[in-house]
Amino acid sequence: MAYSSGAGPREPAKVLFDASQSAKGLPARHAYGSACESLTFPFVTQARRELSVTLAVQPVYDLEQFAPVGRRLRRIVRHRGGEAALVAMGNRTLEAADLKRIDLQTMGQGLELLHPTIDETVVLPAFWRTVATTQGRFALAYAGLPFDGRRGTLLIEVMGGPETAAPEALAETIAHFETQRLGVVLHMAPDIDLARRLAEARAGCLAIDFAGVDHDSSRSWAAAEALITMAREAAPRLLLLNLRPEWARAAVAVGATHAVFAHMTARTV
Repeated sequence: MAYSSGAGPREPAKVLFDASQSAKGLPARHAYGSACESLTFPFVTQARRELSVTLAVQPVYDLEQFAPVGRRLRRIVRHRGGEAALVAMGNRTLEAADLKRIDLQTMGQGLELLHPTIDETVVLPAFWRTVATTQGRFALAYAGLPFDGRRGTLLIEVMGGPETAAPEALAETIAHFETQRLGVVLHMAPDIDLARRLAEARAGCLAIDFAGVDHDSSRSWAAAEALITMAREAAPRLLLLNLRPEWARAAVAVGATHAVFAHMTARTV
């Protein structure tokens, strides 16, 4: 499966989630959304606030082949100290320098955790406020150098940019990472108007977290279907996060290409 930003021919072509060597068939239901491995590391901000960062590995599936084709790092940043720490911080957000340091540590520790194999695709998160700057982009590219490209494809999942940035700025970021032989996934909010606007960014892959999309019933699926259709028109690849497994075939029928499935647990009625 060739990876392209859609902005015209680029060399060399990348491979995004290649299913050619994967076993066919989905795993047992309990394994759909299970994290394979995880780690947590402490982080202290410039303002001396204590955080913890958890990285969890999730399998990525090709929806057409129904086969695992890569792995994604899910990142959770928490304030240590509970509610008291959150109240003390108020409405303030982390500084750009803190976000950059979290991204660099995520890159280093994430690659150690993943140990990418031949022909595997791995997806690591990065904040938009990091990749929006030339310095941040070069720092991430340098941190990713141990991933030499011969072992698979490294994709940067940009978090927080599509909702705030101009499509031209997103396109510039995508072009920079492709020059460094890294792919880009734009993580977008589940908004159909946003999907329409992102067509101008010409991303190779969009990601939508379906935890925020009602798709529990056939009645609610119509809106989800419209969102998938528009997002697929905006990019040649579409990764659905937390997709309920029973909707996999319906999702691929309207254009979704890949998924990280929601973890399903048995219910007792």
